[in-house]
Amino acid sequence: MRPEDEILDVVDERDRVVGRAPRGEVYAQGLRHRCVFVQARDAEGRIFVHRRTARKLVFPSLYDMFVGGVVGAGESYDDAALREAEEELGVSGLPRPRHLFTFLYDDGGGGRSWWSAVYEVRCDTAVRPQAEEVAWYAFLPEEEVVRRLTEWEWVPDGLAAYRRLTGRGEGAGAAG
Repeated sequence: MRPEDEILDVVDERDRVVGRAPRGEVYAQGLRHRCVFVQARDAEGRIFVHRRTARKLVFPSLYDMFVGGVVGAGESYDDAALREAEEELGVSGLPRPRHLFTFLYDDGGGGRSWWSAVYEVRCDTAVRPQAEEVAWYAFLPEEEVVRRLTEWEWVPDGLAAYRRLTGRGEGAGAAG
């Protein structure tokens, strides 16, 4: 199945399911849906950071400090977090990611809004990220991630989640 054909739950402003639609239609019409963000750290506490491939449907070629993606129709946030972390890191047997908070991401008038559940997980095994998803990656110390916040172009939803998680800058208040 092509990514744009994947069926997603469409949700309202309170995160209640109000319908279902293919991902391509959800994106094209700006329908609210669900996503997961998983901050993966290695045994030394460094954060997995990557640059998305140019072929990604949303935010191509931008940097991200989370792995994750959309929650499939009927899928729980928790199951999606584990599935997406293992898929994007190219590993199996990860511990279940720990839920930190959930917030409603809104791009400020561009028509993109989704419920975003933020998790963390420790990854002690060697990663093999999907080549179709990840163009570059490294585990970076937190200090370097902070330094790169103003140097690299980050996915806006991941940056909003990171700011809420760390209390750095705008959008620092967490809901949920």
